[in-house]
Amino acid sequence: MINQQKLIRGWEIPEAACAYHETRSAGNGAPYYLYDTSLIRRHCRQFREIPYEPKSIHFATMANINPEFLRVVRESGLAAFVNSPIHLHEVLQAGFQARSIVFTASALSDESMAAARRLGVQVNLDSLTQLQRWFALFPDAPVGIRCNIGEQVTPRDTRAGYFLGKRSRLGFTTAEIEAIAGDPRITGLHLYVGTDIDEVDYFIACYRVLWRYARLFPNLDCLNFGGGFSVPEQDEESFDMAEYGRRVSRLMQEESRALGREIRLALEPGRIIGGTAGYFFCKVTDVKRRGDHQFIGVDASSTQFPRPLLYPDTARHPVAIMRGNAKAVGSPAASSVYGCSTYSRDFLARDADLPAARAGDWVVLGHAGSYSASARTDFLGFPPAEEVFL
Repeated sequence: MINQQKLIRGWEIPEAACAYHETRSAGNGAPYYLYDTSLIRRHCRQFREIPYEPKSIHFATMANINPEFLRVVRESGLAAFVNSPIHLHEVLQAGFQARSIVFTASALSDESMAAARRLGVQVNLDSLTQLQRWFALFPDAPVGIRCNIGEQVTPRDTRAGYFLGKRSRLGFTTAEIEAIAGDPRITGLHLYVGTDIDEVDYFIACYRVLWRYARLFPNLDCLNFGGGFSVPEQDEESFDMAEYGRRVSRLMQEESRALGREIRLALEPGRIIGGTAGYFFCKVTDVKRRGDHQFIGVDASSTQFPRPLLYPDTARHPVAIMRGNAKAVGSPAASSVYGCSTYSRDFLARDADLPAARAGDWVVLGHAGSYSASARTDFLGFPPAEEVFL
């Protein structure tokens, strides 16, 4: 059994996960995801320990919608954030209370608005048109709005593009926010600054701007700062949760005191909750040499492990070769891991330094707990990989 063996620098597979794989691989060669639930719970706890009250932490379910994952998150004290009616149904089925769910989307139909209102979830709307339709349907119903403060900060081009500024399709502009100032039905302001951001300074700078607009609404009771917390790529440092927690708490305390009443802090962590807690295992079925490059074929497809397919220029996952119950060793060679279809972009990893592989080995891809299994597609015709929780 591997005892906390490091597969690459700064990346480990827990002993229990290695033991499970050793047993499973002897009789089952199918690709699968393996989750370390203790690490998921630890990340949930880090957000719950942010020293500010009142607050609510809502797991962004786009990162992972597996019912067992949702159960672990709910039992760890987190609420839920969704952006579609289907995910809303899933979190209700998983036992989340409707009043604790945040539902934020764009281009909502009247039917979706009515369903959300009927269930009593917290709704944030994305445009003046949406707000007008909401009040036409529910004249006195409180609601939140998503804010695009890009004119007041320098927007970042993050992994998924721009979430602020003129290049973003999302949210009320600052002029639109000012146009509805004083409306007593606006009870929440929602912000999302981008994805995979590791600079606490940038988060706080954006939050300070949102606080300026909080003063425009007399019945405001919540500021939702969204998510976007970075997950380390290979050897990068982890997001500094302790520093973030101190600074966001200080900001909320200072501004609430200046406003004269407590404002609830809401956050929506997504990938950071389970990203590093997941591993994807697939079996080597073929190895090809092209000059100095090693192409490793596996019994899985990028449609089953889709982050490299969705973000081909930026998604980087730690990868290793396991042989039997140990990490394969040897002189590293530039390698790519490709899937078992004929699709030209069917790669699970590119340009990784790996030892010589052979059929029967296993490829292990790390940081596979978020936006991996939940993002799979039926394109190419491969079934969803099993998900196992330890």
